[in-house]
Amino acid sequence: MKAVLRFISNWMLPLAIVTGISAYLVFHFTPALYPAGPFLHVLVSKGQPILISVMLFLQFVKVSPRDLKVHRWHFKLLFLQGILFIALALTASQMAPGTARILTECAMLCFICPTAAAAGVITDRLGGSMAEIMSYVVMINCLASLLIPAMIPLVHPSESFSFWSSFLKIITRVFSILLLPCVLAWTIRFTLPALQEKLEKYASWAFYIWGIGLTFAVILATRALLLSHISAGTALLIALTSLLCCLVQFGWGRKIARSYGPSESLTSGQAFGQKNTGFLIWLGYTFLTPVTSVAGGFYSIWHNMVNSWELYLRQKEQEKLTSSR
Repeated sequence: MKAVLRFISNWMLPLAIVTGISAYLVFHFTPALYPAGPFLHVLVSKGQPILISVMLFLQFVKVSPRDLKVHRWHFKLLFLQGILFIALALTASQMAPGTARILTECAMLCFICPTAAAAGVITDRLGGSMAEIMSYVVMINCLASLLIPAMIPLVHPSESFSFWSSFLKIITRVFSILLLPCVLAWTIRFTLPALQEKLEKYASWAFYIWGIGLTFAVILATRALLLSHISAGTALLIALTSLLCCLVQFGWGRKIARSYGPSESLTSGQAFGQKNTGFLIWLGYTFLTPVTSVAGGFYSIWHNMVNSWELYLRQKEQEKLTSSR
């Protein structure tokens, strides 16, 4: 049993990606399964946010509010994300409809998309600071909740989405997924310390819950791609755009905090590069066009491939240290 758990732990990312893609493709090309479609869609689309909330709850159980400190690199990342999003949004608003505008909108969403809830789990395994990245998760969600409603109407004017209606839509989603688990975990910490100690023993389960949530995210990403009905050429360009955005953010994130030490650099890279792609897909569908949501699907694959490589290198380093003793 331990060998099976070790295998799943070591290969969680690729297993989740392959399982998610395969599961949706089996459903998509098997007409006999279509009657179960509505149920499966609800299971995956509603189940993923619930899994994220549970995972965040287990992380906040482990992290005390006293541990959530603000660092200089937090503000550098916030400034960079905000400026890039505003610049791309203004650029897109002046462009004629077409492929170039679609790619600009995709990049815009990739840069403003908040840090993934799972970033704390991965960062902790890589040797970074879970507390510091959880601080940034809260900060970037607050910034995104303000900037997105302010800029989206310039890109896609719509009577249905004023600033306040967009703000309420986003803040409701952020509160239910991010803030509610935080409030619940810290309420238990300060009112039921015995229960908090018991729950802390299960904090490691967050990694496996994240694996299931990732599988659901990949299913949604595959669905978004297949249902977008875009040409192969456009899909390839969106894939390359999201890949470039992914590599740039991981790289810039590490570079920005490099002067503060290896742990800070790693944490900053994860904070900037690892995204809440479910939120990204939702943003595209809700406020822009279904085509732009495809960027979230591709980004989900790219940032998890980066994470897989980082975890592999980390494992090799630990094995080397163990063998040298």
